[in-house]
Amino acid sequence: MKVVSFLQAEQQKLTTCAAEETIESVAKRLSALNIGALPVCGANFSLVGVISERDVVRGMAKDGCKLAERRVRDLMTREVVFCDHNTTMAEAEKLMYQKRVRHLPVVDGGKVVGLLSIRDVMAWRIQESKTELNVLRDMAIVSR
Repeated sequence: MKVVSFLQAEQQKLTTCAAEETIESVAKRLSALNIGALPVCGANFSLVGVISERDVVRGMAKDGCKLAERRVRDLMTREVVFCDHNTTMAEAEKLMYQKRVRHLPVVDGGKVVGLLSIRDVMAWRIQESKTELNVLRDMAIVSR
């Protein structure tokens, strides 16, 4: 299954942020949406970074109360691992494992079109396992 097909099946609504936004506004959005990261986009939805809960926690440890006033650009991860929309879910899973990332922006033609989380990969993997189990069960029944 391609990443784009998975995102469409899940009816993911992409939420992004801008590098100029405050950490306070992004933290509130992460909390309200119950998500762990946001792609940071520039003009025309170009990927410029990712801001995660982990980035916010590290910023809090460093800057304390002053963190709320800082901007996303100050804390975001700039060297972002991402995948193409035609990447398979298995390839995306392998990339996330190899690069040790929990969030993988999905890009099509230079524009961010989605964000794949480790939770998404786990849900896909569980469904794949169920499908495989059903096929094996059906094969066992037919071979009797």
